[in-house]
Amino acid sequence: MEGSFELTLQIVLATLAGIGAQVLAELLKVPSIVFLLLFGILLGSDGLSLLHPHQLGVGLEVMVALAVAIVLFEGGLNLDLRDLGRVSGSLRNLVTIGPTIALLGGGMAAHWLSEFPWPIAFLYASLVVVTGPTVISPLLKQVEVDRQVAALLEGEGVLIDPVGAILAVVVLDTILNSDAVPLEIISGLTLRLGLGAAIGATGGWLLGFLLKRANFLSEELKSLVVLAGLWGLFGLAQTIRSESGLMATVVSGLVLNASSVPEERMLRRFKGQLTVLCVSVLFVLLAADLSIASIIALGWGSLLTVACLMLLVRPLSVFICTWNSGMNWRQKLFLAWVGPKGIVSASVASLFAILLTQKGINGGEAIKALVFLTIMMTVFVQGLSARWVAHWLKITSSEVTGAAIIGCTPLGRLIGRLFQEEGESVVMIDTDAEACQKARAENLRVVQSSGLDPKVLEEAGIYSIGTFLALTNNAEVNLVLAQRAVEEFHPPRVLAIFPENDRDSATANKTNKAKVNPAFIAQLPVKTWNEYLGNGQFKLGQTALKEEGLELQAAHIKDLIDSGELIPLLVRRKNSLQVVKAAEEWQAGDEMIYLLHDPRPQLLKRLSGESQATRLALEKLPKVEEVPLSYIKS
Repeated sequence: MEGSFELTLQIVLATLAGIGAQVLAELLKVPSIVFLLLFGILLGSDGLSLLHPHQLGVGLEVMVALAVAIVLFEGGLNLDLRDLGRVSGSLRNLVTIGPTIALLGGGMAAHWLSEFPWPIAFLYASLVVVTGPTVISPLLKQVEVDRQVAALLEGEGVLIDPVGAILAVVVLDTILNSDAVPLEIISGLTLRLGLGAAIGATGGWLLGFLLKRANFLSEELKSLVVLAGLWGLFGLAQTIRSESGLMATVVSGLVLNASSVPEERMLRRFKGQLTVLCVSVLFVLLAADLSIASIIALGWGSLLTVACLMLLVRPLSVFICTWNSGMNWRQKLFLAWVGPKGIVSASVASLFAILLTQKGINGGEAIKALVFLTIMMTVFVQGLSARWVAHWLKITSSEVTGAAIIGCTPLGRLIGRLFQEEGESVVMIDTDAEACQKARAENLRVVQSSGLDPKVLEEAGIYSIGTFLALTNNAEVNLVLAQRAVEEFHPPRVLAIFPENDRDSATANKTNKAKVNPAFIAQLPVKTWNEYLGNGQFKLGQTALKEEGLELQAAHIKDLIDSGELIPLLVRRKNSLQVVKAAEEWQAGDEMIYLLHDPRPQLLKRLSGESQATRLALEKLPKVEEVPLSYIKS
């Protein structure tokens, strides 16, 4: 009884520490693995000596295997196939060419810098080719980078885990069976990947079919059916061929996701909670089993090895794999910097250390120590700096620039030119051939097609733009366009001109990153202002809102808006140019670009020499700059 209670106490303590680390990480907005590692080491034999994972014996290996299966299945279930389609070429390279580069580069670094024998050096390298969803997913929740980068990191994290784990098993088999020929090695790798994919695809389809047809099952029981099915597929694949189960779990998650089962949201939530629990407990246990003395014994060469992986091997791999991807250097640099290692590296390294020791081969503990050092350095250095690096590179979703404007109307073309003259990329979309021709005459990029077609928006580059703006003359169509953009593509900023009575429905239509906002002002008479622009009855102005007298200035601008004389277009705030929202809250330091109605006929303006210049001229207009005395007196 005492022995079983000791084991129970170990699991209870690991769970408390793991969930406590998750809570602290959520509070401080840092990757949870940072505190999981710290808590594990603190409670382990080199700290307070409260956790002794070796007491669990083979039970720890069982927990690791089943937990990793859940983690990878949840990763596959959450992968958006449309997002992966946009980065399919780069993703394919990262999970095929990438591991090869990491294996060769990491092996050479471990041999020359850490002085590992060649077999042990390549075994270490095979363990650290992975990144892992357990680290990447929480990181991307806290650092919201643009969707193209996020999709590539998430896809790599999920798909490379089984590839890396199987690669590590093949390398281990080669070490244990030194007479193996290259053909056997390649065939073993291919067989495990192919077998796992086949079992996972079949099992995922059957699970999806069952969930759609088994209406007699309660929602809670369906979640448990999926869990049992997941572990069943993992066990079947492992029974037929060792280490093929990891690929089976990923593929089954992908197929079940594509099946569009009715309970998908509930399944994601259930599996997400299981993943957090599994990762929390296992990381604490594995970190508690780590010997700090073994890491110190590695010497300075180990630090140089990990630095070489972070600063040379990972960037080389990313830049080769994304060579023709169309991604800019900022996106590639962020991908090159972010490559933290996760639970698969830790768990497989712990298992291999045991196996090598049992076979009488030296180097098992050294590999485990170097893998954990790699995890700690990549997580602490890359994980903690990711937010700063993303902001420095200006690739966070809130800082993405550029605009997709639906409607080559006079107002739409004006907004497009204003963005373009600020150096931002602009694409205009419209079905009207004449309107498109006018936009091209103003040197704007134009796509003549419907903004309701997702393929058109993809080809227009909507995934890499910061603002989606619907400015057609039909307000109802604008709202539909904006809502479709939110649902399909999640741009950071979605605005449209739409009727006041539809605002509540649009505002309620939220996604994780965006919602539809009314542009410029409420109830904008867009046709009227397009006529003003077409007839030249306008002036384009710019004003700066100062801290002193801000309320009076804002009130004056509001009166001009209410009178129908002025509409605010863009606001430059903190070096960012954005479309003004109808409910904009003005701040000191804002620079507002606006349109002011000028009723003088177009002919009179031409006679006075006010022909349109090649570049738009922003004026300081007295009617806006000079606040009436009546405001000050009141």
